[in-house]
Amino acid sequence: MTIRPFLASLLLCLTLAAPATAHEGHDHGAPPPPVSATIAPRADASSEDFELVMVARDGRLQIYLDTFRGNEPVTDAAIEIDGPEGTVKAEPDGSGAYVLPAPWLAMAGDHALAVTVQARGMVDVLTATLTMPAPAVAPPPSAGRWGSFIDGALAADLRHRISDGAWTVYGAVAAAFAAGFLLALLLRRRPAAAALVLALGLAGADPGHAASPGPAPAGAAAAAPRDLAQRFPDGAVFVPKPTQRILAIRTLFTEENTHPRSVEMPGRVIPDPNRAGSVQASVAGRLLPPPGGFPRLGARVAAGDLLALVQPAINSADATTQQQQARELDQQITLVERRLERLRQIQSVVARAQIEDAELELSGLRIRRANLDRAQREPERLVAPVGGVIASAQAIAGQIADPGTAVFFIIDPDALWVEALSYDVHAFAGKASGRMADGAMLRLLHRGSGLADRNQAVPVQFSIEGEGGALRPGQLLTVLARSTQERRGIALPRTAVVRGANGQAIVYEHGNAERFVPREIRVEPLDAARVLAVSGLGPGRRIVVQGAELLNQIR
Repeated sequence: MTIRPFLASLLLCLTLAAPATAHEGHDHGAPPPPVSATIAPRADASSEDFELVMVARDGRLQIYLDTFRGNEPVTDAAIEIDGPEGTVKAEPDGSGAYVLPAPWLAMAGDHALAVTVQARGMVDVLTATLTMPAPAVAPPPSAGRWGSFIDGALAADLRHRISDGAWTVYGAVAAAFAAGFLLALLLRRRPAAAALVLALGLAGADPGHAASPGPAPAGAAAAAPRDLAQRFPDGAVFVPKPTQRILAIRTLFTEENTHPRSVEMPGRVIPDPNRAGSVQASVAGRLLPPPGGFPRLGARVAAGDLLALVQPAINSADATTQQQQARELDQQITLVERRLERLRQIQSVVARAQIEDAELELSGLRIRRANLDRAQREPERLVAPVGGVIASAQAIAGQIADPGTAVFFIIDPDALWVEALSYDVHAFAGKASGRMADGAMLRLLHRGSGLADRNQAVPVQFSIEGEGGALRPGQLLTVLARSTQERRGIALPRTAVVRGANGQAIVYEHGNAERFVPREIRVEPLDAARVLAVSGLGPGRRIVVQGAELLNQIR
């Protein structure tokens, strides 16, 4: 083969391989996710009292000042910054931050800053270095069509050598080389047709792609109007200070102490046994309303108030017995009256004691006869045994009440107890707390534990201390009672613990000013508002105790 066919083959190879370079719409694998492409240049500094973040944006320096331990915004501070152009005082911007003009931000490089903070009776000096990136440099213009074409082809070849699709490019080059060899043979016979094919091949190259300047260097992209929160590949979360204030992120400085171990038990609200009463009928009868009617549900009554009347119901057998007793009494009364009359006629010859005995016997018989008549007509009075509120009423006029049936149930809403079920034997220390379904907390005091087995559980009773709120008997809650056993660990609010993607309990540690790192921990119940971290967390850490659930949702 002569040199002319070889050169023609090489030329066509380069021509056909040029469009195979990576361009828009061609995928060579997912690039790594951007971490901070739109985050403005910033610097942070902290001390034992304050934490400060400085953000460079639009020729100004925005300053956010918070407390170090609690992450609470400090909005009444006096801040002075010693920078490249001397000492300048920052002014509040009305949104809880501070701002000052900084023309020196246009100069690229590292800028050492000293910040003097006066707030809450303290003076602190913080130092930080703010790095401004160099401006983006435009690429040099291309040297003509063929120069840019060759540069683009060589760059594409290099990119494809380090990509997963390099073998595809090599196959395209081999096919182009074969086509070039055939074109060389065609040149020797039909030069005009070969020239036309070569022209079409050159026209198929992408001149726009060859002349494109390529991706901008790092730092060339302008920062967005505001920084956005984002999650890093390692699970950490970047949250700008303005976003932290919107989410009301608060932290707690952890300390390890010894705490009484708590037992979590299911419970329900019950009335105080000493200030509750049940109203029952002692005889079977028909209910009758008292003067004014039956008391309604929720009505407050006092001890001794008349609640209902029970007209005794007498069956035929009892009626026959009472009639027989009445006839016997009437007969006895008649006999005693006649005997007493005879004794009075001969009182001069009989002892006075005989006449008095007859009179007393006659009086007793008449009383028994009157009581027998009254028992058939007088209803039983049902009165309130204690003062309180009518919690339950089963009274309807004309209803038959059986003995032992509760007609009314009275409780004192200001004296309620809580009964919990313990599935293990514990010695409680006295203090306890209850958590309602709506998150309300109750202060409880241990009153006693039973020994009887109730569905494989032991009942434990507590009294409610202070205001119980709108409670009712039967309401369910969770009781956390302190036992005499102690456990060492770190107490955290329950709001600080969230669930990770794998279901593990995690907390977020405030690593630096705008970075939060998830930590897996193991917790045990401590009381109604706190848990005890017994593993995975040490003292001296800043843990998010408010807004952790919102941080966990950032993606």
